[in-house]
Amino acid sequence: MNIIRTDIEGVIILEPKVFKDGRGYFMESFSQRFFNTEVCNTPFVQDNESQSMYGVLRGLHYQKPPFAQSKLVRVVKGSVLDVAVDIRKGSPTFGKYVSVELTEDNKRQLFVPRGFAHGFVVLSEEVIFQYKCDNFYSLEHEGAIAWDDPDLNIDWKIPFSDIILSKKDSNHPTLAEANWLFSYNDVLY
Repeated sequence: MNIIRTDIEGVIILEPKVFKDGRGYFMESFSQRFFNTEVCNTPFVQDNESQSMYGVLRGLHYQKPPFAQSKLVRVVKGSVLDVAVDIRKGSPTFGKYVSVELTEDNKRQLFVPRGFAHGFVVLSEEVIFQYKCDNFYSLEHEGAIAWDDPDLNIDWKIPFSDIILSKKDSNHPTLAEANWLFSYNDVLY
């Protein structure tokens, strides 16, 4: 597994080694031992999968303590633009984001640590998206930031007119309006 450090500490791109031959391919998509040693020492407790069509944008979501979550995300079919936003007040990268295209061909994964909001938009006709979480989902601890926050100025790589949102995702506060955010000094692991 190749590790690519991003401009924001803790947000990491992983590229698996893919072995191809006439039958297809093989890759190790996850190893807890490797992950704990090279990325973050946190056990994953829940795997999720979603299917979406072109233009669907999900995010920018996070969970508050004690149910804060790290996510390890990847695409099985199709492609997305995946985004992690630093929402830790006092962080030198507060309000900055990392975006990476995850595709069925590049097989990249993105690690989104606790203290970050996460979202993605579907760039292909259809996507099957999988992610591991290191804490269980809790409705009462949900948090979110507006996907179109002008201060974040995220380039989603598709026209805004093509974006499809759930009712819930169309009504989140901006980062400046959020009633709860992480602190850079929070102990999250």
